[in-house]
Amino acid sequence: MRAVELISVKDPGIWDGALLSLPNPHVLQSWSWGQFKARHGWLSMPLLFQEEGRTVAAALALERKVPHVPVSILYIPRGPALNWEETELVNRVLAALEQLARQRRALFVKIDPDVYYPDHVPSYSPRPVCGTAIACLLEDRGWCFSADQIQFRNTVLLDLDQPEEELLGGMKQKTRYNVRLAERRGVRIRAIDAHNLEELSGALEDFYQLYAETAQRDGFVIRPPAYYYDAWATFLKEGLAFLLLADFEGETVAGIILFTFGATAWYMYGASSDRHRKQMPNYLLQWEAIRRARDAGLTLYDMWGAPDVLDESDPMWGVVRFKQGLGGQLVDGLGAWDFPVKRRAYKLYTSLLPRYLDWLRAWNRSQRPSGSGS
Repeated sequence: MRAVELISVKDPGIWDGALLSLPNPHVLQSWSWGQFKARHGWLSMPLLFQEEGRTVAAALALERKVPHVPVSILYIPRGPALNWEETELVNRVLAALEQLARQRRALFVKIDPDVYYPDHVPSYSPRPVCGTAIACLLEDRGWCFSADQIQFRNTVLLDLDQPEEELLGGMKQKTRYNVRLAERRGVRIRAIDAHNLEELSGALEDFYQLYAETAQRDGFVIRPPAYYYDAWATFLKEGLAFLLLADFEGETVAGIILFTFGATAWYMYGASSDRHRKQMPNYLLQWEAIRRARDAGLTLYDMWGAPDVLDESDPMWGVVRFKQGLGGQLVDGLGAWDFPVKRRAYKLYTSLLPRYLDWLRAWNRSQRPSGSGS
């Protein structure tokens, strides 16, 4: 098996251009995401894989040192980018990543590519559906399904490459009703101008307050405000995101941030207040986001987030129903896989990490104000 050549990239234009030339480029593999993570404790390593001078794959590898021990972890969020249906190429790229992990003295390297299992994947989706074959290939190479799924494994997809009336007609009847109800009751959607710094600053503060309220209500852990302000402002200013806020009677009650890259929009962040929920602001927000993404020439809307277990008993099933009501199709993803370089240390790390995360979640629930709702 011939080896691929790894090229470290220092130029944002070269990197994003190469990434966009490959199948299914993801915003979490973009130059901007790497630079953002570099400001928050990670080393960003944009690497191109070349054969005979031709770029065949790309991996934005993020490295972080493990405290107090001379090892690191490597993570390739939503990557690497390549044609996952070319088995020999996949093997060569994985071999290069395994060797990189050894060279960097990493405890393990994690990947979570946009690869899906064939059941239920809609025909309009450009995502590869070779999940079964890739899972077998990874297992044969010594990779293991990760206990730490950083991103959502499953998602809900919507085809934007259709007329607006068909998008609206593809919604569930109750969803269409709620969109129109929000309009009739006076919910108004504001698009934030990222170049108006005063407007942007105030909007991000409003959105974070809603996001923190959502986290308390739904029991998930969030980071300090500075982390989100940096992420949101970076992508908004670079034209790789847009922020919509829903107002009712002069009060901001919900918001959404979509990230964009290539032909795809990702519903990356959403937040809402318990106040005025009966006015259905989230339905109108999503409809406006869908319209704006379509008008911008994007062809796929990734609604970013579905339960790991596709079952109605899951606490997130209500979220799935909401997204399916918009016309989205639930799909089953390959998920994150780890290649352990130091297997004993990896087992110790993976046994301790879930306990720490459980403690964080319990602590977050304990901070929820009395009477804030479930």
